[in-house]
Amino acid sequence: MVSSIGPKRTTWLAITAGLVLLTLWMIFEWVPTERNLGVVQRALYVHVPLAWISMVAVGVVAVASLMYLFTGKRKWDSIALASAETGVLAGTLMLVTGAIWAKPIWNVWWTWDAKLTTTAILWFLYVAYLMLRAFAPPGNQAYRMAAVVAVLGAVDVPIVYYAANLWRTAHPELIVGPGAESSGLSSEMSTTLLVSVVAFTSLYIYMLVDRYRVRQSELELSDLKREMRNHLYAPMVTDVPATAQSLRDAAPEPAGD
Repeated sequence: MVSSIGPKRTTWLAITAGLVLLTLWMIFEWVPTERNLGVVQRALYVHVPLAWISMVAVGVVAVASLMYLFTGKRKWDSIALASAETGVLAGTLMLVTGAIWAKPIWNVWWTWDAKLTTTAILWFLYVAYLMLRAFAPPGNQAYRMAAVVAVLGAVDVPIVYYAANLWRTAHPELIVGPGAESSGLSSEMSTTLLVSVVAFTSLYIYMLVDRYRVRQSELELSDLKREMRNHLYAPMVTDVPATAQSLRDAAPEPAGD
């Protein structure tokens, strides 16, 4: 069975919690309020890291799914499942924080902007991935089908990232990553965003590892149950083929004079 939480993971969790608390302090106390957008601009320091985690999670799911299709090893499927669940959670929070930012800026909670639409499609694809795993008949075939969905869904990732450059969109321009030309943020804002990305990335990795370990424990428990079931309900051998020696041993002895 998977071992319990050790001192290294406890230290990791403590460091991650410290980074998250530091991020919250920087967002609400240290970083200045943006002059044009006002207080709602502080949602940026949560929304962008969640978007980053969502993209990374989808990439991990795609790579792990490819490895599972090529090797058939269950550990890759477990990594894909753990990253998909964590990624869907991050994606949901990303959409929620985006709506919170959009309402005072665009005066609507949601608009069918190219960036938002492609992001929603990606979210639905990976919800479908989890539903397929949950409701398809158990077995390797269902896992392979889910892996194919995950790989195909990952094609949407670069489209989501470059949507603001490919189409006319109300969404702000890219401020991080290879497609960003200039963030337009002050040094305090850039530092806060960087710390937030590091904190949320550490939290994602911790959750990914933790969910992977739980999944491995679930598989080990499932294997143990199957072995016990096979042992308890194995057919008992009652009919032994007769041999000449067994017939002679079973024959009654002749009566004496």
